[in-house]
Amino acid sequence: MAKQKEIKTNAMRMLESLGIPFKHYAYECEEFVDGLQIADMLSLPYEKVYKTLVTVGNSRNYYVFVIPIADELDLKAAARSVGEKSVEMIHVKDINAVTGYVRGGCTAVGMKKQYVTRIDSSAEGLEKMIVSGGRIGSQLELAPADLARAAGAEFADIVRRA
Repeated sequence: MAKQKEIKTNAMRMLESLGIPFKHYAYECEEFVDGLQIADMLSLPYEKVYKTLVTVGNSRNYYVFVIPIADELDLKAAARSVGEKSVEMIHVKDINAVTGYVRGGCTAVGMKKQYVTRIDSSAEGLEKMIVSGGRIGSQLELAPADLARAAGAEFADIVRRA
């Protein structure tokens, strides 16, 4: 039986064009499942898996935040990190129009437009981190500094700490 050709996403093509090495994980999934379930399906450690959240600020500009899957975005800290008075999550129905990706397949690399992006500082201590590959059923593992370079991102303290 012929092996199915791997479907490349915008994120994968962009990483390849920048010469950034990554490992691709594929999993069977028809609709959105949260990052914890994906980590369980792929037997990945929670602390290495990050989710991508998209917000809108007071200025009506969009901002992208990449945080550990088990954590919550600290909206005040996130706003401060991008110089806004406040930010709020965009509505699920707007994700595709804003990013070009679908819920559960959103990643900071290769969006329709380059938005100001922050990666939680917890990633800086990791050798590798795992983020969405740009579609449901796809995850990418790469060095945090490489993700930051590809997404034009900076590191910041943006999650609620216990």
